[in-house]
Amino acid sequence: MNVANLQLEGLLMAIASINHILVRKGVLSAEEVDIALRRAEASEIGEERSDGMSPSSRDAVNFPIRLLELANQCQPEADIPSFSKLARMVGQMKEPYNDQM
Repeated sequence: MNVANLQLEGLLMAIASINHILVRKGVLSAEEVDIALRRAEASEIGEERSDGMSPSSRDAVNFPIRLLELANQCQPEADIPSFSKLARMVGQMKEPYNDQM
């Protein structure tokens, strides 16, 4: 596996853990984190960004956001699932794009 992929995996899980702690401590609500992630995803799949981008490229751009969204859905008292479990869940929830190339 590419070392950069492993670094990104670690970074995503670190961000998921930080988000989880912020929610558990009451600094942010899970809903606020979810809104922020949905805004990030919306900006990435907007017309100016996705014009000419293949569906697989858009999936790649949105994968980290969707993984963090799923991690955010965990109850504050529960542990965050592993990266591989979250990645599998992202693949299962993926919706087709309207403008398939």
